Amino acid sequence: MLLDQFSILIAIGFSGASLGLTLFMMWIVARRQTHLLKWSLGIALILVGLAFFGSVVESYNAAFLLVSFLFLIAGFGLLHVGSAKFCSGRAEWLSAAAIVVLGSLSTAIAFALGYSGIGTMAGNIVIGVLMLASAHQYWTARAESRVLMSVNAALYLIVSLSFVLCGYALLHEAQYVLTARPSNWAEDINSIVVIVGLTSIGTLSLALNQARIANRHKREAMTDALTGLMNRRAFLQNPSAPVPAGTALVAMDLDYFKKINDHFGHDCGDQTLKAFAELIRANIRPTDLAARMGGEEFCIVISDENPRAPTAIAERIREQVEAMTIPTTGGLIRTTVSAGISYSSGNETLQSLLIRADEALYDAKSEGRNRVRTSSLDRLAA
Repeated sequence: MLLDQFSILIAIGFSGASLGLTLFMMWIVARRQTHLLKWSLGIALILVGLAFFGSVVESYNAAFLLVSFLFLIAGFGLLHVGSAKFCSGRAEWLSAAAIVVLGSLSTAIAFALGYSGIGTMAGNIVIGVLMLASAHQYWTARAESRVLMSVNAALYLIVSLSFVLCGYALLHEAQYVLTARPSNWAEDINSIVVIVGLTSIGTLSLALNQARIANRHKREAMTDALTGLMNRRAFLQNPSAPVPAGTALVAMDLDYFKKINDHFGHDCGDQTLKAFAELIRANIRPTDLAARMGGEEFCIVISDENPRAPTAIAERIREQVEAMTIPTTGGLIRTTVSAGISYSSGNETLQSLLIRADEALYDAKSEGRNRVRTSSLDRLAA
């Protein structure tokens, strides 16, 4: 090899220390992202394990080799816990602890019985299993970022195989008892793979974490904080874009909402808005769009070949709102809703469609509220 084992261990140590420190500092800034802390602590344990492993490079000591593997298994276990937390939101402590404890016990028992080679095989295989489990986590979560998640899964798999190969090489050479540190073709491959693989995994994990933060901030900027629906900014991102023919826009407005705020208070008014938003969600399809435009004003965009479907949906929501009672500390709240509908002819923008729906909504309110009206242009076209 171009570099001796000790130089490779130093390289792994420096790159690991830099990565671990970066992850820890990121966790200091964002304490809720506990996967960062798990990753940094896992890397810290791996570095301790590498330090013990480095001590047996020149002077073999079975006890130090055992301690090295115990730290490495624990460290890679924490990396897996952090990966599970990042990918699925669940740390999976029980399964990770089971692998770490059983793997550490099998490794320690083999060393205690004098079979340091078998113990080394066990340690390498357990680390490989933990890395394989992490690869599975990233693979199953690849929908979030198909390329980066898939590449990270592949890197974890490669690192996993390199550790399994170390165990296989010792078994193939029948090295059940070691008198010197493991030294074979698989160890050489593993050393290079760990440097490249873990550094690449760390870089990709940081990129994925930053991308997730950016996406979350974007979603928050586009979401109404009270109702969880799209906000006006998101809804009108491209107001001049043409709207396909047949698309309906339903503008809805809770009737006399100011009286609810004045009589029951703004907290109760907020409860009413959230209840109304839930009704909207329950009555539209995943392909439809719903937004809170501000105050008590809401919009729904419905794409349906049946021109009667939007009216039916609006009427159903209106009837459910009329029948709804909202229990609050100030008493039961009852309200109604008015709605205006406009249909795209195929030559309209979202902005023009919204203007016509608002005009129809104004007609509904002028006629006594608690009713659904269609834009006059659509009525004439019909």
